[in-house]
Amino acid sequence: MITLYITRHGETEWNREKRMQGWLDSNLTENGIKNAVSLGERLKDTELAAIYSSPSGRTKATTNLIRGERDIPVVYDENLREIKLGQWEGKTHSSIKEMYQTEFESFWNTPHQYTSVGGETFEETRARASQVLDRIKREYKSGNILIVTHSVVIKCLYSFFKNSPIKTLWEPPYIHDTSLTIVEMNEDGFKLVLEGDITHLESVNFI
Repeated sequence: MITLYITRHGETEWNREKRMQGWLDSNLTENGIKNAVSLGERLKDTELAAIYSSPSGRTKATTNLIRGERDIPVVYDENLREIKLGQWEGKTHSSIKEMYQTEFESFWNTPHQYTSVGGETFEETRARASQVLDRIKREYKSGNILIVTHSVVIKCLYSFFKNSPIKTLWEPPYIHDTSLTIVEMNEDGFKLVLEGDITHLESVNFI
């Protein structure tokens, strides 16, 4: 059996500024760095066979902070990139809502009807995210695999694990930065063991 440990990158400057990132990038904040280190500490006794990471700068930085000094092979997979947001990338939520009100409302409220302005649909993102699962199955028969990716990709993976439609994409749990989802993957399918857990952050941020 393969056990997947799935996380989102640490908080970035654009997250804090409420800018859409997509395939563009911004640096991790001090808080994002601290959270990634906390997750690394949580997973320090988990023997990881490999880390599969999005090649975006924010996920690479998060991967390195989680891995620390451990000798774990890292695979950068283009299919783990965030949903491509086209004309929205780098713009604030408020400016996008002003310029593309219909599409913006659809993105958050009716994701199955969302049409991108120069980017991808949720269905297209889900299709390529699922290819990563197929790749891991081909390359590993058992062991613990860490996936470091983005919120929409994680939500798309959830729809795959739960066999749920894109229409319900934004249903709980909320995917916080460096939250941890654990999934057991075998021939029979998927079993969600833990969803969007942030207990490793509580001692750091909430005292």
